[in-house]
Amino acid sequence: MAPTTALVSLVLLCLSNVLIICSGGGGAGIRMKLTHVDAKGSYTAEERVRRAVAASRQRLASMRASGGVSAPVHWSTRQYIAEYLVGDPPQRAEAIIDTGSDLIWTQSTACLRKVCARQDLPYFNASASGSFAPVPCRDRARAANYRHLCALDGGCTFMASYGAGSVIGFLGTDAFAFQSGGAALAFGCVSFTRVTPGALHGASGLIGLGRGRLSLVSQTGATRFSYCLTPYFHNNGASSHLFVGAAASLSGGGPVTSMPFVESPKDFPYSTFYYLPLEGITVGGTKLPIPSSAFDLRQVDKGYWAGGVIIDSGSPFTSLAEAAYEPLRDELAGQLNGSLVAPPADSRLELCVARGDVGRVVPKLVLHFGGGADMALPPGNYWAPVDKSTACMAILEAYDQSIIGNFQQQNMHLLFDVGGGRFSFQTADCSTL
Repeated sequence: MAPTTALVSLVLLCLSNVLIICSGGGGAGIRMKLTHVDAKGSYTAEERVRRAVAASRQRLASMRASGGVSAPVHWSTRQYIAEYLVGDPPQRAEAIIDTGSDLIWTQSTACLRKVCARQDLPYFNASASGSFAPVPCRDRARAANYRHLCALDGGCTFMASYGAGSVIGFLGTDAFAFQSGGAALAFGCVSFTRVTPGALHGASGLIGLGRGRLSLVSQTGATRFSYCLTPYFHNNGASSHLFVGAAASLSGGGPVTSMPFVESPKDFPYSTFYYLPLEGITVGGTKLPIPSSAFDLRQVDKGYWAGGVIIDSGSPFTSLAEAAYEPLRDELAGQLNGSLVAPPADSRLELCVARGDVGRVVPKLVLHFGGGADMALPPGNYWAPVDKSTACMAILEAYDQSIIGNFQQQNMHLLFDVGGGRFSFQTADCSTL
C-alpha cells in the first residue's frame, strides 16, 4: 500500500444485494495457514532480504511520484498466501492476503487465452460448482465510494485497479472452506487480468481484510481478526497463521499492549486502511527529535489524504516519513559510528554493520503509540542480512506516509479489534499457534 497519483478505483456493482446474499462463518471462526511468497523458491536469507528491499522500493517509487496528493495503492507488494476451497464439489485456490484492500477474487475459466496471469492451480470453474450463484444487478444498488454499472446480461460486473495492475470479472457467491471454518461469500470471478509479471506469485487471486463491506472480515460479520508471522529466516518450516472472528484472540506469549485505531477517513480508498497513533521513536535510550506532525493523517484536498501510519501485513519493510526517518538514521549513525561498514553497492541501503555484530552493537528500537503503548523491536526485527558478511537497517525512507511492514512484525501476534476500535499485540512464538 503506497500512494500514487492514479486514483485507486474499485468498480463494484450490486453491492447492496451482495450484502443481503452473503452469510458469515461458523461460531468457531476461521483459521488459515499463511505461507510466505518466497517459500515457493529456494532463496537464501540474503536473497529474501534483497527481494524484500526491491518490493519495498517499488512501493516507495509510487509514493514519491505522488507529489504529495495521493491515494494509497493496494496490492503492489503482497507477501503471504493462504490456500482454501471454493464451490461444490470443492476446487482448490490460493489467495494473497491483503489487509489493505476489500474484495475477494480468483481467476476463473472465463479467462480468455493469455489474458490472465499464470497460477499454480487450475482456474476456478464456476459452471462446475453446484453452489455457485451469479449476483444480479439492481438499479437500487448505490453505495458511497463506488461507481455502478451493469453487465448487458443483467449480471454484476466488477473492475478493480491496484498498484500491481487491474482485473475485470463478474460477481457471484459460493461456499468457501478454509483450514478450519468456512462461509458463503461474495467474490469476483476474474475473466481478465493485467498485472505486473510475477505479482500474483502463482496464487489464484486476493482475499481482502480491509474495512470495506466486501472484505472477508465484513462479510463474515466478524468484529476482529488476528495474525502471527513466523520469522523470515529461522522458522524451521513452521507456518504463519491468520484468525478471523471467534478464532482471533491473544493468549499466552508476553503481556498484551493495546491502543485505539486512528479513525479512518470516510473517503475511499482511505476508509479501507488501519491507521495507528504513532507518536515517537526511541533508539538506544535516546528519544528522537521528531516533529509532532510527522505521523499526522491530514486531508490535503477534497477526497485526498496524506500522512498517517498504516499497519500492513503485506508491505515487507517498514517505511518512515522523511521527518521521522532522518532523525533515526542520524542517531543510529552516531551510536554505531565505530561499527558501521560500507553498504553493498547494489543494496541501496544506508546503515550497515558486520553481520556478526548485529546482536552486540545494534540498539533496541521502541515505537511509542498513543495511550502509552510501546512496541519494542529487537535488532533482529529491524536489521537484516544482505550478504554473507553484512547486515543493514531494514527501515526505509518514505515521502510523508509511514507503514509498519511485516518484517518488523515477526513473532508478534497482532489483534485487530475492528468492532471495538482497538489494535493489540503481544510477543509470541508464532510457530506454536
